Amino acid sequence: MPYKEKETVKLFYTIGELATRFKVNASLIRFWEKEFDIIRPQKNKKGNRLFTQEDVDNFHIIYHLVKERGYTLQGAKDKLKENKEDTVNNVEVVKSLNGIKEFLLELKKEL
Repeated sequence: MPYKEKETVKLFYTIGELATRFKVNASLIRFWEKEFDIIRPQKNKKGNRLFTQEDVDNFHIIYHLVKERGYTLQGAKDKLKENKEDTVNNVEVVKSLNGIKEFLLELKKEL
């Protein structure tokens, strides 16, 4: 049985990594950080932002509401205040469906 290395899990993500992951400008991430109190990156000695996985997950929720669902910033804030759990569940469903879509498209390519 070949040795299989465990997958490493990152503790922190840089603003550049988030910008690349979500295909947005770093300035949008900084702006949303100021607008939404659920995104709370730590800063290193140089002042660079370091985002935890929780911050990434919260950014994904905000991205889903604003960019994919068309909410205004205030509308997204209100939605998170009134029923964050429901919003998180919707985001998870969308993630799952996108994963299934990618799998099916790959499968279609191979046929």
